[in-house]
Amino acid sequence: MDRLIRGAIAGFGQVAARAHLAGWQTRRTINVGVIFDPVAERRHEAFRLIRAVRVYDDFELMLDGEALDFVDIASPPAMHADLARIALEAGANVIVEKPLALSLADFDDLARRADKHGRVLMCVHNWKFAPPYVVARMAIAEGRVGAVHSMSIDRLRTEPAGTGGAGALWRQTAASGGGILIDHGWHVFYLMQWLLGGAAPRSVAARLGFPAGSDADDEAELAITFDGCAATTHLSWHAPERRTSARIVGERGRLEIEGDRVLLVDDSGKAADDVSVADAPDDSYHSAWFGGVAAEFEAALRSGPASEVARRNRAEARNCMATIEAARLSATQGGAKLQIDG
Repeated sequence: MDRLIRGAIAGFGQVAARAHLAGWQTRRTINVGVIFDPVAERRHEAFRLIRAVRVYDDFELMLDGEALDFVDIASPPAMHADLARIALEAGANVIVEKPLALSLADFDDLARRADKHGRVLMCVHNWKFAPPYVVARMAIAEGRVGAVHSMSIDRLRTEPAGTGGAGALWRQTAASGGGILIDHGWHVFYLMQWLLGGAAPRSVAARLGFPAGSDADDEAELAITFDGCAATTHLSWHAPERRTSARIVGERGRLEIEGDRVLLVDDSGKAADDVSVADAPDDSYHSAWFGGVAAEFEAALRSGPASEVARRNRAEARNCMATIEAARLSATQGGAKLQIDG
């Protein structure tokens, strides 16, 4: 029988309480019974949701006082790198809500520390467990559309997530982790890599929009190249309605995704096969998908930091950060096509 893995959540806001916790609770051999949060209200929420929970308002005291196998970091993004660094140095494995870090320099520093201590360092890539994209990846892997040569993934929202709530403040500046490239672009960038079988992005050209008086982007148009594939994405917080869509075109057909609906269309454009699968009702926390994230992380913990699942996730996450940095630079140069640091 597999031994029990003991974990803690650092940052018990809505994403952790509504999605992460539910996902960990699907794993029979994982026990998350420790919570860190500096906000008293959130610590009280942990008491309400978790039986016999132990709560802390001091992160390092928690690490000193608990024999933890891992820490799940779900704090505001500006805290991710610092908390991950402290946890890794304390000997814990770490999984971080996206973004794993806010700069490539911080990302690479964390990766070096994880390697030094022989610990798993992963990022929450939950959209890989969204049923429409699971179906799409399976269809691509089975060769049903042939070699993919173009792709678009668009994420349109009427406003930023957390508007009016506690998350509204940190979303207002780039330094605190705000901006649509971090909030939505990160998801798009790892999905593109995953759908293309782990291909790394080579270049990006970007144009960004900003609200008055803010350096946190709220609109983005990107063209990204992969070996043999041209990809685009449109991200907006000013759309008339919430919409998530994708179009994946191969030499023998295409996949069209609109919300939960997935159509497989042959190369003539006449025959369409509805390959949709049912999903839980849409919510911004996507709680139904975190069980897949938890299972993947558990597999990495049991197999070790050199395992394929751990290495693949970290490569995806680094490429996301590198794409964001290159996109920001491209936007300052009028949308110039720039190489992505691989």
